[in-house]
Amino acid sequence: MLWSLCTLGCALTCVSAVTRLTQEPPDVTVKRGQRVSMDCNLGHVEDYGARWYKQAPGGVPQFLLKFHHTDSSPIYGSGVSSSKFTCTHQSKKDYRLTINNVDQGDTGVYYCNTFDKSVSEWLLTSSSPALSVSVLFPPSPAQLQSPTVSLLCVSSQAGPSAQVSWLADGSPVSSGVRSSAAVLGPERTFHMSSTLSIPTCHWSSGQRRYTCRVSQGSHSQANRTIGTGVNEQV
Repeated sequence: MLWSLCTLGCALTCVSAVTRLTQEPPDVTVKRGQRVSMDCNLGHVEDYGARWYKQAPGGVPQFLLKFHHTDSSPIYGSGVSSSKFTCTHQSKKDYRLTINNVDQGDTGVYYCNTFDKSVSEWLLTSSSPALSVSVLFPPSPAQLQSPTVSLLCVSSQAGPSAQVSWLADGSPVSSGVRSSAAVLGPERTFHMSSTLSIPTCHWSSGQRRYTCRVSQGSHSQANRTIGTGVNEQV
């Protein structure tokens, strides 16, 4: 039987014009018991090593290991077996993750990240370079009878490291926010949702606009704004 592994090779999170992470191959299918490797190039970053993550279909990202070219061996995440996963380096910025004795449980999306101190950003390979906020739902009529109402934001193309934030009339809102982690769907796109709870009177006044922002890195984001008579995506 064949197991499919996706390595997220071509789509990238870029925080500057010169910072690029790449993974190869983009997809690989192997038989049970085989060994498979995937490579990550850290661009111009040489002083930080690579961190590897796995995301199973319908699951959240799992930290596998981190490895620096000066280390004698990788540092593993909780419950991760050194006999299953190994990491080596070909240069200060080229790292290879190897999965041994592949079985069904290894199916998923694998990606690496590193830290670029020149821009103080964590860089992450991503399978969804074009973020989108699919729907921003207003409160239901039944909710309007209670003291608080909830706005629901759903994104069907969020990357694995995407984050959701809310704004009220352009100002950040932190209270009343509950967001899910990005979950990998069977079609290999990431889904996430977030709710914002607000006083019913704020919504009913029709004077405020609420924005759901899905972002990934410092230069990749998608917004959708809602209010009484307002529903726009920018």
